[in-house]
Amino acid sequence: MKRITIYDVAKEAGVSLATVSRVINGSSVVKGNTRDRVQAAVDKLGYKPNAIAQGLALQKTTTIGLIVPEASFTYTGQIINGLIDVAKIYNYNIMLHTVTAGITDLTSVVEEIIKSQVDGVVVYNDKIESDQLELLSRYNIPIVLIGNKAKGDKVSSVFVDVKKAIFELTTKYLEEGKEKIAILQDRKNHYSTELMVAGATEAYAAKGKVFDGYVPIPVEARTSYVFLGKWFKNHSYDVMIGNRDSQAMAIINAARENGIRVPEDMEVICVIDTKYNSMMRPQISSFSIPSYDLGAVAMRVMTKMLQDQDTDREIELSYLFTPRQSTKS
Repeated sequence: MKRITIYDVAKEAGVSLATVSRVINGSSVVKGNTRDRVQAAVDKLGYKPNAIAQGLALQKTTTIGLIVPEASFTYTGQIINGLIDVAKIYNYNIMLHTVTAGITDLTSVVEEIIKSQVDGVVVYNDKIESDQLELLSRYNIPIVLIGNKAKGDKVSSVFVDVKKAIFELTTKYLEEGKEKIAILQDRKNHYSTELMVAGATEAYAAKGKVFDGYVPIPVEARTSYVFLGKWFKNHSYDVMIGNRDSQAMAIINAARENGIRVPEDMEVICVIDTKYNSMMRPQISSFSIPSYDLGAVAMRVMTKMLQDQDTDREIELSYLFTPRQSTKS
């Protein structure tokens, strides 16, 4: 089947290539019957403008670069869906890139994407360190971060406040008289670990107490499960909080093997909710985070930045604690 080009449209409508280009790109220069003839030719031939060629005429590529960590596709699927749905509404294309921990550097990937002349970059990565945030803010291109709280002249963010979530959860348990609360280190996500510890620390301080329940995992420990299997022989808690589903599962399994019942003896909570939390027995209590909305709002913020419209540069979305079988309430 012959591919329909802008030349075919111009011939069908009896106008120049420049006129067709102006109509396709929304120029107000072409009026009345001429515009109608071009549009009729486009409809008749089924012509679909090439996004890159169309972008060049507008000095834009109509393409947004999206960067996600390769290891978290299970969690990011809904984020990507939300972002793509909004991108379609505003006629933007999405160029997906992945970052692999220990193999590809985030800032290097951003530089490569910018060289491809995208209009903006959306980054989902809840592991970004402060020095990386500073580097990203130097690029002269709109950047929207998902999962990190940050802002700048060209940087906006859409996030859920993990620190506040842990603060509120810890406060609840303290008021119930449960003071032995532990937070397990996530060696794959230092940023989230810092937020969790900060939230718990503030909750204890608000009650005139000192938080000392941070549980670091030694470098030599191969996995959190192996480490906890030994740790629980000499340590006990009312509540233990892990960041990822795999950590929460490790906590539960290691506790069981040490005769610690969940939730009777120790309650277990996972910060990031995934489908696996409901598959585990006992099912794991966690925070339901609006992942689809994170992607949709991030793309809407990007469109506003590209159009120089006023927009909040730090947008916080709400979360919902979902109690399951690993907690008593």
